[in-house]
Amino acid sequence: MKVIFRADASFQIGTGHIMRCLTLADELREKGVEVFFICRLLPGNLCGFVEQKGYPVHRLPYPGQPTDSVTHHTQLLGVNWQADAEETKTILKKDAGGIDWLVVDHYALDIRWETQLRPYTKKIMVIDDLADRPHDCDLLLDQNLYENMETRYQPLIPGHCLALLGPEYVLLRPEFKEVRRNLRQRDGTVKRILIFFGGSDPTNETAKALKAIQIINCPEVVVDVVVGSTNIYKEEIQQLCSARPNTCFYCQVENMAELMAVTDLVIGAGGTATWERCFLGLPSMTLIVAGNQADVTKAVAAKGAAWNLGWNEMVRPEILADLIKMAMSDPVVLRNMGLNAMQLMGEVLFNKENPVVQTLLEDKNAMV
Repeated sequence: MKVIFRADASFQIGTGHIMRCLTLADELREKGVEVFFICRLLPGNLCGFVEQKGYPVHRLPYPGQPTDSVTHHTQLLGVNWQADAEETKTILKKDAGGIDWLVVDHYALDIRWETQLRPYTKKIMVIDDLADRPHDCDLLLDQNLYENMETRYQPLIPGHCLALLGPEYVLLRPEFKEVRRNLRQRDGTVKRILIFFGGSDPTNETAKALKAIQIINCPEVVVDVVVGSTNIYKEEIQQLCSARPNTCFYCQVENMAELMAVTDLVIGAGGTATWERCFLGLPSMTLIVAGNQADVTKAVAAKGAAWNLGWNEMVRPEILADLIKMAMSDPVVLRNMGLNAMQLMGEVLFNKENPVVQTLLEDKNAMV
């Protein structure tokens, strides 16, 4: 069985799409599936990182700005969708053995691109969380929580498409399941804080959070700061960490689950990390830094599983400092938030195989 992923990372896109695809790729590889990636050489790409994980990467060139605006996400692609489709076709045509699944995780690609690629793969899977454009796919995954979760994709996907919707289908690395088996019970006391705003953090919310913690002047609290290798502010952030006692700086870590397990409160953004935090019952203060995070952040907060601090540009370090102090002064609220977060995820992922992987493999078995 062969699966190809079409996804990108960049300073503008961030790293989340590639990271969740890698999570799925790892589980498929463990089942004997042959996997490779197609990625464009955008500024801040993760092609080298994906190769370090052991996956072949077909690199698409980055000529500059796109020549049209067929979708409002086109600027994320670096070219127009037609050019991307033709370049991807060229790669798929070289595979004599045939492609079983083409997995597409890209806001700039929609039904037009997918229809063009349909003849070159047996099945198409789309990973999405926007529900703002139609798709030509056989399987759709949206692992997020929304009020209209069950209906938002109905007019956007074909009738035969299987839709896997909600946190029970979230793509979590195996390390999170291992850590949860021995997870300590938090009492709401804050002795350790984790700051993580994703791999790229283009608006430098990490520095804002560090400045807020400096304002509240609590040197006894340990602070762990995690950034990605594509973070353009990482040197500045490392200097801020060096200026504060009990502060640890990490870049492109492999042990995020362990760091989350030992912390008492996280300050971060929405996105994939939301479900990692919930799975480990970690109370969180969440800033919205991108449009696709707004609805999910609000929905999780409505369940009492996180604090929604609103849009990042509205939260100055002084405001954030006051909010952190308020959180630290109410251990009962923090403890209940952690319990709500874990309850939101349920036990599905903890005890069973990844249902997304099962679906892909079952489809292959049906075709044999």
